Amino acid sequence: MLLSNALIGLREGLEAVLVVSILIAFLVRVGNRRALAQVWTGVGIAVLLSVAVGAVLTYTAASLSFEAQEAFGGIASIIAVVFVTGMVFWMRRAGRTLAAHLRGRLDQALRVGPVAVAVVAFLAVAREGLETAVFFFSSVRSAGGGTVLPLVGFVVGIAIAVLLGCLIYVGAVRLNLSRFFTITGVLLIIVAAGVLAYGVHDLQEAALLPGMHTLAFDVSAYVPASSWYGALAKGLFNFSPRTTVLEAIVWAGYVAVTLPLFLRPHRGAARAAGVRKAEAA
Repeated sequence: MLLSNALIGLREGLEAVLVVSILIAFLVRVGNRRALAQVWTGVGIAVLLSVAVGAVLTYTAASLSFEAQEAFGGIASIIAVVFVTGMVFWMRRAGRTLAAHLRGRLDQALRVGPVAVAVVAFLAVAREGLETAVFFFSSVRSAGGGTVLPLVGFVVGIAIAVLLGCLIYVGAVRLNLSRFFTITGVLLIIVAAGVLAYGVHDLQEAALLPGMHTLAFDVSAYVPASSWYGALAKGLFNFSPRTTVLEAIVWAGYVAVTLPLFLRPHRGAARAAGVRKAEAA
């Protein structure tokens, strides 16, 4: 789970860091450094809320019965997949206009007052933080309840994101963000497919979905869960050596629908490519 969680932390963390850097750069450019305190206040509240949500989800589930835990975990996994899927498509669609959008909202907030500035920063960061919190809970569930590896993965990913964001802000690193978010988006779709399949497994364990004992395949003799390669497949893709038919259908269906939609060209990019082809002809 370490690598997949680090990927989530890196992706979500870099989005949040870029958002904060856009807000800071705008305030510095317009000469309103006093409002930086409100930005950091909003960011701090968003981070605290995200940590609180993750803690509540993770530690209150332990008080439930087995069936309730499985049902709760399955529903949380599905919600996490919805969040992550929406996030990768939103960044793909809005990435090019994100800076202008945030600058416009912050400019309006400056006219309203300090509280409005803090609210803009809070809303900009809280989205990424809450998505991460829900995904953290799902990762803890799929890791068998241990919080150490998922937490280490998220912290490592977020730390790398903060470092990259700072280097990008000061101009020390140039990163093709469009390519970065495309590559990480593809990887996250694969990770999300595994989380979705595990969520279905949880719901089958809770007897809310049928087919718990109808296996699509059982390769546990060849890929033991205790082996290093079994652990690697589990950590990267949430792969289970014993996969039910319903889990396999859900995994394959999600990837078959989501991945082509994500990789299809932007309308604007496709239109521009058509114009260039017509001019070349």
